[in-house]
Formats: sequence, structure tokens, C-alpha cells
Amino acid sequence: MPLLSVKDLRTWFHTRNGTYRAVDGVSFNLEAGETLGIVGESGSGKSVTCYSIMGLVPQPPGRIESGTAVFDGVDLLRCTPKEARQIRGKRIAMIFQDPMTSLNPYLRISDQLIEPLLIHNEISRKQALTRAMEMLDAVGINDASKRIHYFPHEFSGGMRQRVMIAMALITQPELLIADEPTTALDVTVQAQILELIKRLQKEFNMAVIFITHDLGVVSGLCDRVQVMYAGRIVETTDTRTLFHKPRHPYTRALQQSIPSLQPKGARLFTIPGMPPDLSKPISGCAFAPRCSFARPKCMERDPQLSECAVGHMQACIRVQDGEI
Repeated sequence: MPLLSVKDLRTWFHTRNGTYRAVDGVSFNLEAGETLGIVGESGSGKSVTCYSIMGLVPQPPGRIESGTAVFDGVDLLRCTPKEARQIRGKRIAMIFQDPMTSLNPYLRISDQLIEPLLIHNEISRKQALTRAMEMLDAVGINDASKRIHYFPHEFSGGMRQRVMIAMALITQPELLIADEPTTALDVTVQAQILELIKRLQKEFNMAVIFITHDLGVVSGLCDRVQVMYAGRIVETTDTRTLFHKPRHPYTRALQQSIPSLQPKGARLFTIPGMPPDLSKPISGCAFAPRCSFARPKCMERDPQLSECAVGHMQACIRVQDGEI
């Protein structure tokens, strides 16, 4: 039985300008100890998918229209607030994209780090501070006994992200959701953060959902990858297969966009056009207006995920018809 099973998740935002179908029928399973990468352009529904699972979608304007997200036998979309509080922050933790806006600038790091322990573990403040210092040391922050009393603005961007990781892992969760944790960091710090997450995952034997728009990041981190576009999963398989035998044209286009894979001196590839407006009805394949493989039938038929190989699913009509 998977640790997390999401079925037919639909999260829509009802605004004055229309209804935005941010997540429109997403399903996936996550095993204990597994790392799942979710990739796609901005606005593809990656973060909203995980915010829905965590119960962090503002309602209104957001609303979960359908679906289930069963974590260890508990449906996170329909459980009581008390049940959600017992799971969120303890058994499921999240690293947010921007640590500066996620950390409270008025509170010292110590107060923010020990809060999950005081709420979930019911230990003394002294014991919580000792555990917090150990966690800061584990994520690579030197002189933790002194720096734990700093305010967030006294840390660099990379150090703040390490504090966020320490805060997420301090209760030793079974599932960690990392929402583009390296986007605002330089390449050197990015590599350090990724290596840190891998090391701590092995140490705590936890599952990880890693959200990113960069396929290159997931290549050495994830066991499986699902590619999202316009609120739907368009391809999902193991990481090696995705890089060596991508089937959906959108996945191929994302790979072509990786600068390190381009010949030296060649013009960098960009995907033409813009993602669709999710507040308007989409006829046929959402990627068809930007796809070099598109044919008239792509504008007419609504593509559904189908298996093209064992454990490999994709949602391109032309691939399913054996044309490409």
C-alpha cells in the first residue's frame, strides 16, 4: 500500500474573472522512502497540487472540487481540522519556495524552530532547544548554539533555506514536500541544498515530493518524475526512462530547453508561445498550439494518460496512435 495515494484531484479558483482550473484531474502514488519529482513551467499546477494535499489552499477563492489524497489511511482532503493538525507539520512537512517570506522576521530562529516540537512532541523548551541546535548543525550551520538566536535577516539566502529545511525535518516526518527550494539560490548553494536533502532523506528514511521547473535538478535526485502542463499530468515514468526515452512532445521540449544539453555556441531553444489561460475552456490538447507535432485532430480530441510501456504513461494522441 502506498504511503500517499492521490486520485482525481481537482482544485479550482473561483474569481470575478472566471474559474481557473489550476489542478484538473491529477492522480499519483508515492511509496515510503521514494522521491517523486514534479516538473513543468510556472502555472502548470505543481505547487497547487501539493498545497491542496497540505490543506493550504485559501478557500475562497480556491476550492477542491473532487478527489482524494489518502495518507496512511487518512483522506487529507476530508479529515477533520484536528486530524489534519496531527499530520501536518509532524508526519508531513513542507519546505517553501522563498524562505524570507516563510520565516517570521519578528521572531528569532530559535522560537520558530522549536514550535513544531512544542506542539507535536510535548517536550520541554530546553529539550526542544537542544534538538533544534542539533538540527541546525545537521543542515550545515556552524556555531549553532549562538546562531540559533539570530533573526532571519541575519542569515544569507542559502542559510535561511537551510533553516527552513531544519524546521521541516525537526519532527522527522515521513513525507517531505519541497516546493522549488533552490530556485532563488546560486548554483553552488543549490548543489549543497540538493545534497543535503538526499543525505537527510536516507538518514530519516522519508519520502520526498520535489517540485521544480528544472529537469536538470531532478536527474540526480528523483526516482520517478511526473511532468505537468495546464493542471494535468502529461507524462510520468522513472527518471532514467524520462531522460533517455521521453514520449510526450512537452517533455521533449523541456529537455531541449536545458542549456547544458545545447551545443556550444548554438542558439538556446525556447518553447514557442505561452501556456494556456486556464480560466477558458480548452479544446483538445492544451499543448497543441505550441507543439511542432500537432495536427488538426490534436485540437479536437481530449488526450488522456495511457500506458506506452510498463510504468510509463503519457497523454499525447499522436504517440498513442503510433504516429510519433
